[in-house]
Amino acid sequence: MLLNWTVMILYNYFSAMFVGPGYVPLGWTPEKSQDCMYLQYCKVCQSYKAPRSHHCRKCNRCVMKMDHHCPWINNCCGYQNHASFTLFLLLAPLGCIHASFIFVMTMYTQLYNRISFGWSSVKIDMSAARRDPRPIIPFGLSAFAASLFALGLALGTTIAVGMLFIIQMKVILTNKTSIESWIEEKAKDRIQYYQTGETFIFPYDMGSKWKNFKQVFTWSGIPEGDGLDWPVRDGCHQYSLTIEQLKQKADKRVRSVRYRAIEDYSGVCCPVTKGVKTLFTTPCSEEPRIALSKGDLILATRGLNHWMYGEKILDSAADGAIRERGWFPRKCVEKCQYDSETDQPVDGEKKNR
Repeated sequence: MLLNWTVMILYNYFSAMFVGPGYVPLGWTPEKSQDCMYLQYCKVCQSYKAPRSHHCRKCNRCVMKMDHHCPWINNCCGYQNHASFTLFLLLAPLGCIHASFIFVMTMYTQLYNRISFGWSSVKIDMSAARRDPRPIIPFGLSAFAASLFALGLALGTTIAVGMLFIIQMKVILTNKTSIESWIEEKAKDRIQYYQTGETFIFPYDMGSKWKNFKQVFTWSGIPEGDGLDWPVRDGCHQYSLTIEQLKQKADKRVRSVRYRAIEDYSGVCCPVTKGVKTLFTTPCSEEPRIALSKGDLILATRGLNHWMYGEKILDSAADGAIRERGWFPRKCVEKCQYDSETDQPVDGEKKNR
């Protein structure tokens, strides 16, 4: 049984790693040219982002139904390998629970029947009569330490990976991804902020957990659809989510605030020279940092107490230029003072947009 767990865990692990999530074809455009207005354009892949797809900076491609980029499989979790990745998250804790049971029973029987760690002065033997026949495998101090260490690893893996499995199953049963859950939360925030009175309905939830489950897990192992077109619930259409993404992108531009760099910043993750608080509160994220030179202009879209995230304004930026976005220390910038001609929308104007 333990070997069976091992084979299934490794099979799904390497399937998730080498099969990959599936990528949007380079240069992809929708069949109807008028549908391009509902989609975002990726300058890196030179194609439109299909519904439910997102660009991964690590893979440098637009991933179909992207959930997240996993460093443990060195690949994205998406359309084609979502089932394999989730099965790996299920089987790994089950195998570790089985291994933990073996370790616990081994230590219990060995310590109960024959406690002797080879010490010359102290030898504990609680039941000498039960040592017939003697165990084939000697259980000394090193074996006890190794078993205890392995038990700790097995229990830690069970808890950590098991929690990831629960998170994945929650999004699968609602036919979402982790990114789409975040988009839905931002949609509610946008509607509440502008008080538009509209209601956002997630278009890919089939209304049944079983139907949502079958979107990912199939007997053939091949997920339904082609990763580009998706079935939607009544009252929605294929581009309901992408339209909401475009609204959020426009809202981000409205809410962004312009800052000017007053100190140089090299772009390191943990800057030692920017203060202790900045050093120890560095964002725990795979998102990049951007280097700043004194006088640079940045559009900040979100921030923490000691860090901000934004996009550097490039004077010579062309339509095909790669944007520089990332985190930077808050103490390195100051908010720009606008005049009447370059002023950004005030709160009242934002509310009306």
